[in-house]
Amino acid sequence: MEILILPDPASAEHLAARIVGDRVRAKPDLVLGCATGSTMEGIYDELARLHREEGVDFAGVTTFNLDEYVGLEPTDPRSYHHYMHERLFSRVNLDPENCHLPQGSAADLEQEARGYEALIKVSGGIDLQLLGLGRTGHIGFNEPLSSLMSRTREKALAPVTRQQNAPQFGGDPAAVPTRALTMGVGTILEAREIIMVVTGEHKAAILAKATEGPITSMVSATALQLHPHCIVIVDEAAAQELEGREHYRWQFANEPEWQPYC
Repeated sequence: MEILILPDPASAEHLAARIVGDRVRAKPDLVLGCATGSTMEGIYDELARLHREEGVDFAGVTTFNLDEYVGLEPTDPRSYHHYMHERLFSRVNLDPENCHLPQGSAADLEQEARGYEALIKVSGGIDLQLLGLGRTGHIGFNEPLSSLMSRTREKALAPVTRQQNAPQFGGDPAAVPTRALTMGVGTILEAREIIMVVTGEHKAAILAKATEGPITSMVSATALQLHPHCIVIVDEAAAQELEGREHYRWQFANEPEWQPYC
């Protein structure tokens, strides 16, 4: 795991997008794992700019999203299908046939989950997975006590998570669906590279637990400590409770691979 500390949210989001853009340039048929949420909006804005102004070509890229709410149709404006279309898919030259999300409205959710896992494997596996960090320390919708070997499945959403996601549902946590389909922790860990972006003072305590605390199913993001190629990009506000923050700053400034981004 490498932790890169940037001055502010915009800098963190732009760095993540630049890395994604460079990976697409290096591998035009990249399989990209996508996430949702407010942190991702800045990343997708920058990816759209890179496509528009710098010619980053997404024509050969395949995407797989982490999750979707159970019970929402893809056309529902509160669904992650709609979010991805508005934030990324409609703004770059991705082939719609290559953009995949789990179907939360499927009649048989277990079958949908198995099929989603199979489709990821048929596509060659995920090359680069984008992640945010939930307030319970979850990645995807892998709430506390999710198995660190879990696969794509239906999962109940914790009250804290529904509260966090309430703004997309008119500010009412009761309006947030109670369940979702999500990639499992084990599925996420099979990505060849992972980038998790975390910003804001409100994420400082859980970020410290996720990156420097013991590995535990109570905080599913701690499993990322086991991944051989995981980059955690954070802003100063989110980094304030990291014990190793001075080392992380030194490492970012001195590792040759990060010099083009400094």
